Amino acid sequence: MGPPDDPRGRALLVSGALGMGHVVTAQACADSLAARGWSVQTVDAMRLLGGRAGGAGERVFRSMIAVPGLYDAFHFAALRPGTRLALLADAGARRQLIPRLAEYLDSHPAALAISVFATGASAISAIADRYPAMMHVVLCWDATPHRLWVHPHVDMYLVTSRVAERAVRRFQPRATVRIVPPPVQPAFCTPPARAAARDRLGVPGRARCVLLMSGGWGLGPVAEAAAALGDAGVHVLAVAGHNARLEAALRAVAGRQPRVRAFGFTDRVPELMSAADLVITSPGGTCAEARAVGRPLLLLDVVPGHGRDNLQHELELGNAFVTSAAHEDVVANALAALAVGGEPEPVFAGPDWGAAFSSVLAELNLAGPVPGGSPV
Repeated sequence: MGPPDDPRGRALLVSGALGMGHVVTAQACADSLAARGWSVQTVDAMRLLGGRAGGAGERVFRSMIAVPGLYDAFHFAALRPGTRLALLADAGARRQLIPRLAEYLDSHPAALAISVFATGASAISAIADRYPAMMHVVLCWDATPHRLWVHPHVDMYLVTSRVAERAVRRFQPRATVRIVPPPVQPAFCTPPARAAARDRLGVPGRARCVLLMSGGWGLGPVAEAAAALGDAGVHVLAVAGHNARLEAALRAVAGRQPRVRAFGFTDRVPELMSAADLVITSPGGTCAEARAVGRPLLLLDVVPGHGRDNLQHELELGNAFVTSAAHEDVVANALAALAVGGEPEPVFAGPDWGAAFSSVLAELNLAGPVPGGSPV
């Protein structure tokens, strides 16, 4: 590693704690870089905006998705094409973020910046000329990136599908775009054996078992579905994420239904997936993790906007079912999916995330040997 003002071997990841998808993606990137000997710093754009602005952004988003159809309208009619309203919203957030990112980069020069949050991509793009030695990569795993993901001064876009590549080129026809597998943390590629996982969790070896979770916010009828699935004879590993109210509801369900086991935010998800026959979740990063473990999916149609696109993409990949949000529908579709049975293999073929990421670094001339590095 170079002296303090030397950017070589340093990377900045710009995430945004608006749901867990961006956070998990950033962590997977950070793990991969650290394993190759890089010094990595991750910053949260929502926190950099400050408590008032960052909190307001999350409240607005939550309020919009709480009104049926409202966020769908904003996403498809404003964000996707990049209307004046969307661009003004982006510019307002970018103005607040730029001074904080510039202050950090002035004191911690980096050879690589990876934006996994659209506002972060906008801000890094705006100050890229100030750091000519820094490469800027934008990583978006949405099936159809909207307009605010695409900016000047981006050296490479990483997406996870051909449709997403075309969506980027809609706004930047000559962009450098590479299709990569979704980033998945190593624990999901080497999960514990099913029998060992079930033994630790107290799930009978031959029992039907599902993992039920819906992102960091726990959207949808998770508690109601957990109770109904338990009543139907299915063992349920139910995860609330950061939703404290949902966690309390799940623990109440577990108190009266012995087939339900409740968890808050947990790092045991690889173990929970290994123990389950089916993963019931909203479309997002959890889907790639379940596919890495080799479990089929039942997708909750509870995330509007980009969630609609991502759900359709997951169905196209195969080994996935879909259900409406009512808990009765979740139970009916879960029982049908469990009846299919079998031990499906992971869907993704070809290069894994680690190999794809190594190729990206090599193409950017950032893959020189670093002592202590190893592929992840």
